[in-house]
Amino acid sequence: MAHDDAVAVTMASLFDPEPERWGLRGDPHVWRALRDRLSGTDVPASPDEAVALLRTAFSGLVGVDLAHDPASSVYRESFAHGGMSSGMVSLDTWRESLMPLLASRVRALTTPS
Repeated sequence: MAHDDAVAVTMASLFDPEPERWGLRGDPHVWRALRDRLSGTDVPASPDEAVALLRTAFSGLVGVDLAHDPASSVYRESFAHGGMSSGMVSLDTWRESLMPLLASRVRALTTPS
């Protein structure tokens, strides 16, 4: 039992703590759905691979490729939980703030100190 102290870190660890600011009301629901979807997935050794995994999971949940869809926001019934902009997901916020935050957390976990 030589290496029992090595514990795999899952992608879910990237999602804590949650951001203090969101773009639209659907964003925190997408954040939590991404965390849940990736909860059993180990963080890949490569930051680029981890970011690709995040983008693929986002696309699967929201139905939008952040790199190629020019829309600034989309409505998704599955993320509607009340409020004026309920169900609205800010693609701009995900591109400019939330994905970069997750990417920086990936780099912090995968870059040797």
